[in-house]
Amino acid sequence: MTSVLKVLVISSLFLFLLLLTACASAPERTFSGEQAYAHVLQQCALGPRPTGSPAHRALGDAIIAHLEHWGWVVETQEFTYRDTPIRNIIGKAGEGPVVIVGAHYDTRRAADREDPSQPVLGANDGASGTAVLMELARVLEHDRLRYQVWLTFFDAEDNGGLDEWEWCVGSSYMAANLTVRPEAVIVVDMVGDADQQFYLEHNSDPTLQRQLWDLAATLGYTATFIPEYRWAIYDDHVPFARRGIPAVDIIDFDYPYWHTTRDTPDKVSPESLERVGRLLEAWLERE
Repeated sequence: MTSVLKVLVISSLFLFLLLLTACASAPERTFSGEQAYAHVLQQCALGPRPTGSPAHRALGDAIIAHLEHWGWVVETQEFTYRDTPIRNIIGKAGEGPVVIVGAHYDTRRAADREDPSQPVLGANDGASGTAVLMELARVLEHDRLRYQVWLTFFDAEDNGGLDEWEWCVGSSYMAANLTVRPEAVIVVDMVGDADQQFYLEHNSDPTLQRQLWDLAATLGYTATFIPEYRWAIYDDHVPFARRGIPAVDIIDFDYPYWHTTRDTPDKVSPESLERVGRLLEAWLERE
């Protein structure tokens, strides 16, 4: 079986599993870590998903189908970067000021912290944030949203420094081509680590960041949302922050398997995904 045919078969299975999950007796409309973890496994079943690969395209198609199934209005931003097709995917729902909740859905094509000849599977770095957004698409009740929410799946974040690629290509394009000014941008990246630790990040808006960490404390997450500064990270929030938009990066940058072949589903936990998802659910919906 050729690699392209294999990916097509797997992507068809992926779409079938998504449909089966949607048609089965769904859990209550509260964020489920188990449901999110199932999305991590489904993504990893496609193999590595670097921008421009058949697996990456199949994942994008599945994300669009998932968003549409749960009633989100889907738009895409498509352009070419270094002869590679790029596609940001945006699911929109709700009314009022725009809030972007984003994650990158591509994976790094070289595990350069370990073995550059091998790609990264990206169970945490890519799949975890994507899984949180996919589960949010299911559970967020559109008539209870405090904002017009844009669930945004950024493309081409993770190949920076490889063959002169830049970081955060998809989010940079989106930020440069906004036709409305978002009230806030929240990026979730590497959020599924079983040994979860979220520190305040120096390139994030301090007011919005404190709101989220304070809300996490009220939800009982003080052990994982730690109100101390540790990292300054160039991630998908930065292109928006540079335009004066309040933007926050929720990221566990102490993840030891970052950009290695060991970034696999066994390093991700449903409980970690659930904490992040329930925090965002609480922040986005009315009391």
